[in-house]
Amino acid sequence: MNEFVEQFLLESRELVEQANADLLAVEENPGDAERLDGAFRAFHTLKGSAGIVDFAAMSRAAHAAEDLLAAVRSGKAAISRELVGNCLGCLDLIQQWLDAMQVNGDIPAKADAEADAIVARLGTPSAGSVSDAGNGHARAEKGTLSAEATALLQAQIQLLQEKTSEGLVGRLLSAGRVAVNVLRSSGLVEPIADLEHAAGASAAAEDGVPLAAAIRKLLPAYVPGVPGPEASAGADTAARVLRVDVERIDALVKLTGELIVAKNAVGHAAQLARNNADPQTLAQLLKEQHGLIGRLIEELQRSVLTIRVLPLRHVFNRFPRLVREIAETLGKPARLVTEGDDTEADKVVVEHLFEPLLHIIRNALDHGIETAAERLALGKPPIATINLRAARSGDVVVIEVQDDGRGIDIDKVRALAVKREVAEPGIIAQMSDDEVADLVFAAGFSTAAAITDLSGRGVGMNVVRSNVERLGGTARIVSRPGQGTSVVLRLPFSVMMTRVMTVAAGGQILGLPLDHVVETASIPRDQISAIGKGEAFVLRNRTIPLVNLARTLGQPVGEPPSAEAKIVIVSLDGQLGGLEVERFGDRLDVMLKPMDGILQGMPGVAGTSLLGDGTVLIVLDLQDLLQ
Repeated sequence: MNEFVEQFLLESRELVEQANADLLAVEENPGDAERLDGAFRAFHTLKGSAGIVDFAAMSRAAHAAEDLLAAVRSGKAAISRELVGNCLGCLDLIQQWLDAMQVNGDIPAKADAEADAIVARLGTPSAGSVSDAGNGHARAEKGTLSAEATALLQAQIQLLQEKTSEGLVGRLLSAGRVAVNVLRSSGLVEPIADLEHAAGASAAAEDGVPLAAAIRKLLPAYVPGVPGPEASAGADTAARVLRVDVERIDALVKLTGELIVAKNAVGHAAQLARNNADPQTLAQLLKEQHGLIGRLIEELQRSVLTIRVLPLRHVFNRFPRLVREIAETLGKPARLVTEGDDTEADKVVVEHLFEPLLHIIRNALDHGIETAAERLALGKPPIATINLRAARSGDVVVIEVQDDGRGIDIDKVRALAVKREVAEPGIIAQMSDDEVADLVFAAGFSTAAAITDLSGRGVGMNVVRSNVERLGGTARIVSRPGQGTSVVLRLPFSVMMTRVMTVAAGGQILGLPLDHVVETASIPRDQISAIGKGEAFVLRNRTIPLVNLARTLGQPVGEPPSAEAKIVIVSLDGQLGGLEVERFGDRLDVMLKPMDGILQGMPGVAGTSLLGDGTVLIVLDLQDLLQ
């Protein structure tokens, strides 16, 4: 792909993002002329950019949306949910074209036909009322799926792609049933048989792939302007391009110059050594240069890490539209307010935030927020508010999702915890309200009375904590009955620099992420008890399961057992566990290198680094290893 096309793709993605945000803002506040002008200019620029690269289909589609917004600007038409939904659909199509072009640099073969469909869908704007809120769902053309139906089907695909095995059968049955109901309510009877066959195949194999593939195959056939699966292959390639502030590049250039000077000084010291210089003078010079090089390397690490960062708006901007569609589906008016979306975090953190935030926001909309009638009866505004905030605190990025709904029923959670034997009734009775609320993160735990297509399976919040802890972060929940719930995520600014504790196990030095390490202890072996096929010990009146790290890794125990077991106590998903090791080591800051080649995706391994003596240090992914 040539640089000209790469620049076109980069700029077009930014314009699509801007237009999405402006359209949603205009829908919420139809009198916001500045945001309306912003959306209009974005479509106008997209049209012009497409013309420069001879992408006539994209130019035609953007021009149709531009005409629609021009009619609103001139007063010939008014903002409506249908109008905004159609413009958003045009942006979806443009985004899919850009993804397809990212793969091979060529204009998609079906672009002309897809452009014809979206131009016909945009049609001529009507001079209807400012809001179509009373219409419920956006109208779909005969033989097609509406935007809401499409969103529901895409939600089922996301549900089927969840990695956890907890509640798998329930997810398969729920996704199949919802997909069939969507088709039936849309008047599409013909594809139902194929979909039911795929659902049966998925249930028999306990694998969501056949059903997800069948749903994905439906979209290009029944949604105007949606290309086939080949276009989505490049969906993850956009993040390979980063825009970097020139000042950060200049800082790297300056550091390079200083490192060259330090290198020359070391060369001078080597020359002095060859000339039999005074050892004390030489030692002092080497000490000074070692300190200088150490400082420059630390600055270089910080500068390199800042190049990898992205503003959180890259993930935050995906949620206003999602909240709009889910709220409309549930019949619960809600708006999303974002703050601090310019907060920066490591590219890896930003790219892995969508799924945890999706589960939190879906649960807030489905279970936390009341209906408009219930809110009015409680003296609350009929439109609920979800706040999505981000801020930087030192080396930690803090993200909060707060709703103004009903909050968590602590008594109900406590009763369900006893019923499901999450812990002993006496222990549950002594838990504080915050500790009880934290139980919603447990696998399979749900307070929902019924499973819906959005939540209620007891999987989502567990996925939130698992994914956040995999990134080296923490998740906690705070609820105020009748006032709402806040979920707070604390994540490292960077995942490339990792603090680890080294241990010896199976005759090998290994690294444990320090974020998971609670403490170390030496426990007499006569205090370790066998429980079934496992072992456990009691520490400060708490029973903690114990595993031998070497045996878990399939390695022979490197040293004979001593009178006391050396144990590293770790925290995973809010639960404590003990890892028996042969020796405790040091605490180090390491630059983590992910596994690649044939070792890519190796379970239980987060990455590798080099120790000072050149030894390869394998850093374990405890979440994956011990799940």
